[in-house]
Amino acid sequence: MELKKYKLSQLREIKNGKDHQNLSDGKYPVYGSGGIMRYVDSYLYDKPSVLLPRKGSLTNIQYCDVPFWTVDTTYYTIVDDTIANPYYLYRYLSLLDLSRLDSGTGVPSMTFDSYYNIKVKLPSIATQKQIAAVLQNIDRKIALNRAINRNFFAFLAYVDSFS
Repeated sequence: MELKKYKLSQLREIKNGKDHQNLSDGKYPVYGSGGIMRYVDSYLYDKPSVLLPRKGSLTNIQYCDVPFWTVDTTYYTIVDDTIANPYYLYRYLSLLDLSRLDSGTGVPSMTFDSYYNIKVKLPSIATQKQIAAVLQNIDRKIALNRAINRNFFAFLAYVDSFS
């Protein structure tokens, strides 16, 4: 399998998150660097995107494929899907140690340039799509298994409360 070298700047555009406090509650997730914070009635972007931490935990790279909002501690990306499959890119970036790129003095921080200069090696888009499909199926099964376990343990706690 031949891999082509890119800088991340060739694969996507990084966008800043925005303040969400004036938005009403709704159905669209609001992501911060720690995960989903709340749901609002508006979205910033509605295509698959890799969500990158700007402040806080630099290891919490996230993926979203539904309309969403991000706050100012999280960047969202517009991925050029003719070169990179968004889910494949998410999984690829999740494997990297980004802590070495930290530009913060107190709170871990990342800049556009830190992300844009990351070098990646990608197979063809067709291969990326095949690999991403397999990984997404596995991830869905893992999420389902975790939900089953949570429900099972909640049920056990409920039953135990009658003892």
